[in-house]
Amino acid sequence: MTSAPQKKAVLYRMVMPKHICPYGIKARWLLRRKGYAVEDHWLTTREETDAFKAQHDVKTTPQIFIDGQRIGGHDDLRRYFGLPVRDPGATSYVPVLAVFAVAALIALSVNWLTLAPLVGILAVERFIAVAMMLLAMLKLQDVDRFATMFLGYDLLARRFPPYGRAYPFLELGAGTLMLTHSLNWLSIPVALAIGGIGAVSVFKAVYIDRRELKCACVGGNSNVPLGFVSLTENVMMVAMALWMALGA
Repeated sequence: MTSAPQKKAVLYRMVMPKHICPYGIKARWLLRRKGYAVEDHWLTTREETDAFKAQHDVKTTPQIFIDGQRIGGHDDLRRYFGLPVRDPGATSYVPVLAVFAVAALIALSVNWLTLAPLVGILAVERFIAVAMMLLAMLKLQDVDRFATMFLGYDLLARRFPPYGRAYPFLELGAGTLMLTHSLNWLSIPVALAIGGIGAVSVFKAVYIDRRELKCACVGGNSNVPLGFVSLTENVMMVAMALWMALGA
């Protein structure tokens, strides 16, 4: 019994001393995973790449051909196989959920190392404090971009724009002090203030004004929609501050 001939595909991708196209590598891997024998053509110079683009009237590489038909680039190849293609402009809660997940793991790890109960009030306190610090870190990657996006909905920042630039530092400082239970007289009012103002601002923008905005909670480069998960960041700060104030 003879086996069916292996399917073949032709791939053209840039492989240069200072640049190897990542989408070309992904396309080759995907083709091989789908059972194709790949005829892999390297475009090793800018001149060779430009000539290829002109010949086939395309603007980008890689380019994939199957059965003599040009499929297109990596995203086109995924569509050809019926696979989902990420929309770079689509909103997603994944960034902030990832922060919360990592914060939970760090809090559990700290409890494990300090022989504290893995589940309990202390774990929740550490989770909130670490989450505040991680979210502040993301904002601090580009403070100006964060502050600009923040102006879109924060009530205090609209009246006093420098508050937007100060916010990440206030959040980081409050989270650090709360994690170590230091200077409660400072961390509690700071968390209450920024968390309270943030919660009111998000609630007004989303649930009263019905505006569709992107949240600045994980920095200015995210596509996180302003909404319930965004509100959670501020509510957690307020709840943590009130809890510590009652225990002080």
